[in-house]
Amino acid sequence: MSVRLRRIDHVVLTVADLAATIGFYERVLGMRHVVTGDRHALHFGDSKLNLHPEVNDYPPLKAAVPTLGSEDICLAADGPLEEIVEHLRAEGVEIIEGPVRRDGALGSMTSVYFRDPDANLVEVSVYD
Repeated sequence: MSVRLRRIDHVVLTVADLAATIGFYERVLGMRHVVTGDRHALHFGDSKLNLHPEVNDYPPLKAAVPTLGSEDICLAADGPLEEIVEHLRAEGVEIIEGPVRRDGALGSMTSVYFRDPDANLVEVSVYD
């Protein structure tokens, strides 16, 4: 039998300040904060971002070297991209590149790039 992967379910971000990260992703990208026990996650679509404080006691269930700003994630959004750019600017988010054309998992898309409070690179893309 071979493994048949379907999608990425979640990605874990290492964060310095839970409240700042949660506030940013809720306000800027409309994610929904969910707490389960002592764990925090940001839900969107059929995926989520799990949040691990930079210093935590989750071993061995964490990255070998949890590092702030080490993520580079692409989030696919429904367009139009011009409205997304307008919203990002209204929220005071500095777009560091874009709009630019890129190739995504499902084909051609247009993207903008910015950083979250922990300096992770966030790409928001709209498929053509």
